[in-house]
Amino acid sequence: MSTAQKNALAILICAVSAVAVAFGIRQSFGLFMAPMAESLGWGRETISLIFAVVALLNGLAAPIIGIASDRWGAGWTVTFGGLFYALGLLTLGSSTSPMVMTFGAGILIGIGVSACGLPVMLAVIGKIAPEEKRSMWLGLVAAGSTLGQLGLIPTAHYLVSTEGWQTGIYVLAGLIALVVPIGLFFNRLSVQPKDREEDSQTLSQAVNEARTHRGYWLLVSGFFVCGFQVQFVALHLPAYISDSGLSPSIGAASLTIIALANMFGAAYAGYLGGKYRKRTLLSLLYLGRGVLIACFVVIPLSDASVLVFSALMGFMWLGTVPLTSGVVAQIFGPRYMTTLFAVVYLSHQLGNFAGAWLGGYVFDTTGSYELVWWFAAALGFIAAGLNAPLDDRPLTRNQLTTHA
Repeated sequence: MSTAQKNALAILICAVSAVAVAFGIRQSFGLFMAPMAESLGWGRETISLIFAVVALLNGLAAPIIGIASDRWGAGWTVTFGGLFYALGLLTLGSSTSPMVMTFGAGILIGIGVSACGLPVMLAVIGKIAPEEKRSMWLGLVAAGSTLGQLGLIPTAHYLVSTEGWQTGIYVLAGLIALVVPIGLFFNRLSVQPKDREEDSQTLSQAVNEARTHRGYWLLVSGFFVCGFQVQFVALHLPAYISDSGLSPSIGAASLTIIALANMFGAAYAGYLGGKYRKRTLLSLLYLGRGVLIACFVVIPLSDASVLVFSALMGFMWLGTVPLTSGVVAQIFGPRYMTTLFAVVYLSHQLGNFAGAWLGGYVFDTTGSYELVWWFAAALGFIAAGLNAPLDDRPLTRNQLTTHA
């Protein structure tokens, strides 16, 4: 094995590890919803807004962080992301004011997640992976996003149950600090595209090329739906389960099962993306989600229905990520993938914000999550229709025509 191949594998391992910790922590936030509301005496809408701001800033910061990563490298981006994330968690655990917690912790965590999470890591792997293995490697990074959940969700549940939610937050802050040395390690390795033939293209040219590609905007619109669905489910499913009279441990188990199923589902989606047309797979995934959510609302809630739903939803959870990022690299090439995928990811995080906040708002207003469940199902069918006609053919450089 050549040095370049060893470096590429080392970068892959680092990327999977960083995403596992960063995303695993973020996906455990749903376990803190009810304990925080009870301890602080705040409504669920207030707590939902805090985590919705995390999602929103995660998305809003993504294009800026993408540009910085494309220009100056992923290493420093990841390093500062880990520091911001840790500081934000410390602020979350120590604040007693909704304003400080929302705009202090929310902004810091949001920026931190963006800088050391999926957009940067996927772009790094998209640049250094062999073309024939790119989709599969992207799937492994997406699968890594829930590898951390398998350990961190049970850990967070144990800490909240035995030591309180604040202690749980402080422990998570210490864990995310482990991302900092990964960023420093990136600085020692090359994370530039293997194929340098596109280096003559400027960033502004790449952005303009994407801006005039209608298929790109269909991809952006569809990814909003992914963000809405996964954030609503991750943040509100445990509370929904408890409100229905089931044990809170079923809520924690549901998130763990989602994580376990996603670890296989995302990797498998990446594998399929290397064999079949990605836009077709995306449409099928969104259609499957819509059908599954609708069935979950109709079928009487029980331990069994929750666990089956979690397993099936988890298998489709982030399968959209390697396929969506793979389409971006396939159409425009890997050179400016960080920036171009960051814009798509911004749409995903706007969906995250909407799913997190709307769930809390509708619950506080109506006393039920049912309307949001049906809305999430309808969005799945819409996203399936948006991705079906997407033109995912690779562009010829300097091609200026508009694509449907």
